This record gives sequence, C-alpha cells and structure tokens, in this order.
Amino acid sequence: MNTPVTTSRRNPRGSRLRAAAASAAAVALAATGLAAWPASASAAADGIVVQYRTSASGASADQSEPWLKVRNAGSSSVPLSGVKLRYYFKADSASAAYRFACSWAVKGCANITGTFGTPANPTATVDRYLEIGFTAGAGSLAPGADTGDMQLRFHQASWASLVQSDDYSFGPDRTAYGDWSKVTAHVSGATVWGEAPGGNGPTDPPDPTDPPTDPPGDAPTLFDDFNYSSHTDPKIGANGWSVRSNPGGPGVPGATWAPENVTFASQSGNSVMNLETSTAGTGASTKHTEILTKSMKFKNGTYASRVRFSDAPRSGPDGDRIVQTFFTINDLKAPMADDYAEYDFEYLPNGGWGEPANILYTTSWETYRPDPWEAVNAHSEVRASYAGWHDLVVTIDDNRITYYVDGQHFGTHGAAYLPERPMSINFNQWLIDLQGQPSTTPRSYDQQVDYVLHVKDQVLTPAQVNAMVGSYRSAGKTFEDTVPGS
Repeated sequence: MNTPVTTSRRNPRGSRLRAAAASAAAVALAATGLAAWPASASAAADGIVVQYRTSASGASADQSEPWLKVRNAGSSSVPLSGVKLRYYFKADSASAAYRFACSWAVKGCANITGTFGTPANPTATVDRYLEIGFTAGAGSLAPGADTGDMQLRFHQASWASLVQSDDYSFGPDRTAYGDWSKVTAHVSGATVWGEAPGGNGPTDPPDPTDPPTDPPGDAPTLFDDFNYSSHTDPKIGANGWSVRSNPGGPGVPGATWAPENVTFASQSGNSVMNLETSTAGTGASTKHTEILTKSMKFKNGTYASRVRFSDAPRSGPDGDRIVQTFFTINDLKAPMADDYAEYDFEYLPNGGWGEPANILYTTSWETYRPDPWEAVNAHSEVRASYAGWHDLVVTIDDNRITYYVDGQHFGTHGAAYLPERPMSINFNQWLIDLQGQPSTTPRSYDQQVDYVLHVKDQVLTPAQVNAMVGSYRSAGKTFEDTVPGS
C-alpha cells in the first residue's frame, strides 16, 4: 500500500485508558495452549510474602483501595524490579476502563507501576487484573525487610461507582495488614506467592536470559540495515519503503512531513538512519518525519529494532512534547472495526497525554473510534528516562503479544488484542502539540534507527534476535526481504 496509513492516527491521550470489548472475553476464552506459570506456590519458594488491607471496605465504592506490602521472608536479597503482583477483580461492564493511582508509598510512588490486563480464563469473580510492578529505583528487599505501605487505588475512568463485592482479591474485613493469598506475586517467571483464580496464572514469556538457540533458517524474513545514501536513494523504494511527505496527522496541525529530514550516516561501522523533527514554535515551522513499509504484509512473528531515543534536542530549548516510535499498524476501515491492529513502542521524553515527564509505552490495539473518542487497547509503561540506544522486540503468536526492552520482559497483552489483518512497519517522530515549549527559537530532535528485523510466524527470544542480526552483519548482508506479499 503506497499511502501511509498513519495519516489517520490520532492523539492517543485517551488510548491510555484500557477498555475491553464485549468480544474480548470470548476471544480470550478461545485461547488454548498457553504456557502458564504455576497457579500457586508457597512463600518458601522465593521468600516473598504479600500482605493486604483495604481502606475502602464497602460492597461498592468510588474507587477500590488495595493497600499492599511485600515482605522478604527468605535468606537472600530480592531486587524489586523483578517482582510483579496481581490483584484480580471483576469489571463493572465489558467496556469499562480503569485508571490506576498511587496515593503514597514508602518506596515512592514514582517507583511503582500499575497496569491492567485481561486474564485468559474469565470467571464469575475475575475478568481483569491490576498488575503492580517496580522500577529499579525501588531497590532491593533484604531478608526480613518489607516495602512498607503502598497505598494504591484504582477507579473507573468515568468515575462511576464500582462494585467490589464480586472481586476475587477483595477482602472487606481486611482493615489491617495480613498475609493474603488472593494477591499473587511473581519473580522472574515463577509464581512465588498466592493462588491465581481458575487457570489465570500469568503466561510465561520466553526467558531472555536463556542461551540462544539457532534462529530458524527457513522462515520468511525482512532485515534492513538502513544502508542508504539519502532519502532520495532509489534503493529505499526498491526495498519496499516509503519516506512520508503527504500532510495529515498525527501531531501539530499545519506541520509538514519532511522527507529531507530522514538521513543516513555511518556510526561504529554500521549505517544508521536519523529521523529529525524540528520546530520554531508554530505549526508552519514544524517538520515531522516518518518512514514506513509500502506493503501491509506483516502479521504474526517477531519484530525487532535497535533505536536511539533522545531526551533533549540537538539544538535549541528543550521541553517539547515529542513522540519517538517503532510500531506496526493497519488502516481503520470504520469506527470500532474489529480488524484494526496496532502495536507500539512510544517514548515521550518530555511527557504528554497527561504525563509530566519521561515515559515509555508499549500498546496493543484492538480498535478505536476517533469521534467521540473510544479505545479498546492494552498498554504497559515505565516512567523513566530511556535516552540512548535500546533493543526493542515484540513477538506476536496465536495467544499473546509480548514486548521486550534490552532483553528484559516489558509487558504481555492477551489474545483479545491479536491482529486479524497484516500491517506495515513504521518509524516516526512527531510533536503532540506546541504547549510543552512555547518558545519561537528553532530546535530539533533526533531519533536514530540501526536496523529492523521481522521473522514471519516465528517467536524469537531477544538473544536469538541478536544472533540473527549478527549473522547478517558477519555475512555483509545489509538487506533481505523474503516475506510474501499479503
């Protein structure tokens, strides 16, 4: 497809609110063959104990308030960045969207993350869960230590009252901290505390620390080292890419998409593509950049790229709400169309969409409606700086979408968000608005891309991705595309 499909992409502020279509549960129920963590395990397995209390004990409430502590009852220190907790609940409707908040925490709310997910096997008391994670800033738990209070809460995006009495993890009589097996804890791919309801233990993504096996040699593959001379190099089009020049969204109204700002240079022995986005504080002065495959022929399998994000402009004042991306997408044929699909890495170095500072999102889309806004998606996020080079991997099989950053598991989204139609592969950098930095002094931001890889219908570990890219480079091969057209 020669027309970039991203012209219809929208301001995704509302996309950060998870919604689930009524069909999502049916799709999730149909998923089979999931490799699952054990449904339960004793505290002795890793020494982790979860304690719970609620400060909102009514059968219904404006918001649910699961306050948690994590205690290390083992004999060795446990890094909290490897610990995930899950609180299971029943949504108030199939389309209900929820927001997470941290009111106060001994470890600091900035070091605690909360995302919502849909379990594979809904029950009478569970069709959603809240997953709590920790950034590296939360540190480690020494033997005998605990996190102290984590005063957490979540509510419907509409602020409608929610029912708690039918929630699996809710304990109305738990008004003081005590051990609670209905909140599960997971460390490095193993359930170490609690019991998940009815086969809803988290899926077990490939361990990125496993030694690589030989990558498949016969799977259809796209590999591009971006070894081009300029945006006018005829090899770009011959190799299936389009450098965008047509107007439209996303981003600042009146901005242009500037092919000349897509450049190539040698760096550490590899050719690197640079996307430059610039502005002088007006729509007319703003230039966005994007490159995408002309064909929508990519669906299940492994997608990988090495991308350099930037926190600050190359020149001029900082502060613009800029978005730096690697994603796949197809076209929305009608509002809330079931066959829409999109899978994003989106880095916001200066915040935006209601976020005040650095945040990296991974988002899996089922569908959306632009007006009035309604979104069905799942997302994971980390609020931290990701300036510098990063290895980004997303895998899509028949059961799940799994994201990795620098070889570490970043998020998994369920079967409800799997693609129905093939997609294009895209990189773009654009400004959400001009409110973050009102100055009229010119400034420019860089996003760099080292390579892109897609292996059709094969789920590779990050280690296998690195081995495959290394093989291409050892052989001196800068481009290959054996993926059949859709």
